[in-house]
Amino acid sequence: MKLVDAAAQLEALGNPTRLTIYRTLVRVGEAGLPVGQLQSRLGAAASTLSHHLQKLIQVDLVTQERQGTTLICRANYPVMTALVGFLTEECCVEEREKSCRPSAA
Repeated sequence: MKLVDAAAQLEALGNPTRLTIYRTLVRVGEAGLPVGQLQSRLGAAASTLSHHLQKLIQVDLVTQERQGTTLICRANYPVMTALVGFLTEECCVEEREKSCRPSAA
């Protein structure tokens, strides 16, 4: 994952409303939620929800699929996994490198 992509995704999640939307979609799983149900759960105005969903879609954290007249929103789990991996992949690397170096005696 590129640093600029991770930064854009984290910036999108830095908004409390978008983070709530995203967490709600993560909780419901692969089935996702129709926009109307998501709106009901959050108690958000349609225009507000649409604005925040567009930002999450723009950074690929959320996908939408049309099923007839219904838009289904889903968390993009591979992207979520990549973002978490990006954040954790270098965890403690310097500490491990230090312990692998021969000590000066």
